[in-house]
Amino acid sequence: MRHPCGQPPHPSRETWQHGGVTAATHSPLFPRESDAGQIVTPPRDADAVLDGLDPEQREVATALHGPVCVLAGAGTGKTRAITHRIAYGVRAGILQPGSVLAVTFTNRAAGEMRGRLRQLGAGGVQARTFHSAALRQLQFFWPKAVGGELPRLLDRKVQLVAESSARCRIRLDRNELRDVTAEIEWAKVTQTVPADYPAAVAKSSREAPRDAAEIGQIYGMYEQLKRDRSVIDFEDVLLLTVGILQDRHDIADQIRRQYQHFVVDEYQDVSPLQQRLLDLWLGDRKSLCVVGDASQTIYSFTGATPDHLLNFRTRHPGATVVKLVRDYRSTPQVVHLANGLLNQARGRAAEHRLELISQREPGPEPVRTEYADEPAEAEGTARRIRDLIAAGVPAGEIAVLYRINAQSEVYEQALADAGVPYQLRGAERFFERQEVREAGAALRGAARFGGNDSLLDDVVELPSQVRAVLSTKGWTTEPPAGSGAVRDRWESLAALVRLAEDFVRAKPSATLADLVAELDERAAAQHAPTVQGVTLASLHAAKGLEWDAVFLVGLTEGMMPITYAKTDEQIEEERRLLYVGVTRARSHLSLSWALSRSPGGRASRRPTRFLNGLRPGSVAPGARGAGAEAGGPVERAGVARRKRRGPVLCRVCGKTLTDAGEMKLMRCEDCPSDMDEALYERLRDWRADQAQRLSQPAYCVFTDKTLMAIAEAVPGSSGELAGIAGVGSRKLDRFGADVLAICAGEECAEADRDS
Repeated sequence: MRHPCGQPPHPSRETWQHGGVTAATHSPLFPRESDAGQIVTPPRDADAVLDGLDPEQREVATALHGPVCVLAGAGTGKTRAITHRIAYGVRAGILQPGSVLAVTFTNRAAGEMRGRLRQLGAGGVQARTFHSAALRQLQFFWPKAVGGELPRLLDRKVQLVAESSARCRIRLDRNELRDVTAEIEWAKVTQTVPADYPAAVAKSSREAPRDAAEIGQIYGMYEQLKRDRSVIDFEDVLLLTVGILQDRHDIADQIRRQYQHFVVDEYQDVSPLQQRLLDLWLGDRKSLCVVGDASQTIYSFTGATPDHLLNFRTRHPGATVVKLVRDYRSTPQVVHLANGLLNQARGRAAEHRLELISQREPGPEPVRTEYADEPAEAEGTARRIRDLIAAGVPAGEIAVLYRINAQSEVYEQALADAGVPYQLRGAERFFERQEVREAGAALRGAARFGGNDSLLDDVVELPSQVRAVLSTKGWTTEPPAGSGAVRDRWESLAALVRLAEDFVRAKPSATLADLVAELDERAAAQHAPTVQGVTLASLHAAKGLEWDAVFLVGLTEGMMPITYAKTDEQIEEERRLLYVGVTRARSHLSLSWALSRSPGGRASRRPTRFLNGLRPGSVAPGARGAGAEAGGPVERAGVARRKRRGPVLCRVCGKTLTDAGEMKLMRCEDCPSDMDEALYERLRDWRADQAQRLSQPAYCVFTDKTLMAIAEAVPGSSGELAGIAGVGSRKLDRFGADVLAICAGEECAEADRDS
């Protein structure tokens, strides 16, 4: 199966950085954002560690001997269970903190685990990703095992893959380059050498993005270039560590003397290479606890497999097995739908599915909505989100999740048109922004000078100190007008101010030095502060996160399951991906699909097969416990109105338009523009003034593309202006007179429209 367009790398690759390999020892607080503000006092003794655990979690916490397998469903408190298990063992004197190694797949998860362990009085336990633990060992033992310094670690392999393809005289476009890079990563974590790659692809029913022999050739050249330049890549960290531990029994014994107890989180995502490393760490001992859920295996394209989890009891016949099924995250309505999805699943993972039981009060029924076309779906989603925000749901607690990143553009546009702030998950990392680096340096300097810093004279409260320091970097109590770089910079600094406020609520005695240490640890784990905006993310990127309200969009055949999912195994992984999306929602859940791609197009699309039996009028053959009446009606939002519209044609060449941005401009991207440049600049100046008057970002008035469309069409009447995408009735009433006046070369009306 090819690397899907827009799909993020495996989570360990998405968040791992070189700076994340150093153990954090300073930060007193490293919670999830939803935990911010809670004051946590360490339990007084070992027995107190068990307080507040449900019976199954308590069983996990007290199972300290022999192999242990925890099958934990979504939202069942698995991190709570395993951290309390470690803490109970440490506080009871059964486990020595320095002898425990807990491994997971993201630095954020590892950081959260360390923070919880410190709160439970079990500081000193190592919690790391597979890669950071392996890299640390590799750096330490390389001089002894090989000699000299460890080769330099590549920051990004894609550039070397591009050079390798060029040397092989194989041309790759940007998408192919990304996909071939992913194929090399898959080959390495499955321990496949270049010569064996074509056979391995055929055996695994994997759809390569190019001819397998060509990829094997590029892979071989890539490895040769690495050797010539004495560099290693991300996957080599594991491969080389495995090699040293296999060849040098003295080094393996030294590591086994150090680490005697292992805990592995998200065990369903372990690759063959990671399992091999775990086996070498463990040796012939049995002190292993694994935690996972086969129904959340969604990274097989990176080499992850649930087989290690499913075969655990076979490999360890005497293992203690505990199931966590009490769902503390989602309402009964959301849980019912999630269970219904898995009731229809097939295959080995489905045989081990967990039937979740919600522990929350009832909430609203999931909403299912059918739209005429994709723009209508995006606009309808934006309206619902605006209504939720008006009802009191914070924008930061709302997410729009889709199958591939290419789907985001139309939702970005719709949210901007509706005046709803948003953030793209997977965009530039927070701690890599220039203003954040500058702010960190300023805070570090102020903490170093302490009371001798004149800027902080007579300023005692930590948030006030932070505001004083950041005011020198551009932070103000009120946001700047409009959007763009200035607004983005302010938002970054404001996020740091909010983090300081949350931090001091959780630890009232915190100093500026404590906050700087917290920022350092967050930067290492890429644990960015919450941004006050709706999250737009792919389903893969949403794994491990949760929101009050989740909108699952684009749920049509060909997108869910994705069109290139051919085999039964691939189809079932797509079902699990949707299951992960459903279980991200705490209370509000919306599922939607569009019958056609563009307005006026043929309504030939069908809702995803995964909703058969879970929406009215559909039946899931052989489904257990999922009837056609399940879950309430399907709304058909604006279908009749939009079906009467014809296809959107390019006004230059007459071609039918399908891209959201092209439909807004009413022309192909490549067709020549007849935009009135002077009019466009006048509209931009007017928009900036409006944004300042309304104290809103400029895109909340009109987006750049809407202004371009207006400058190209030069409407002369309200009807013509209303026909431009992005100009709804609300904006027509509010801004129509001004826009038409500007288009006519007249002065804008002075009427106050602030109310």
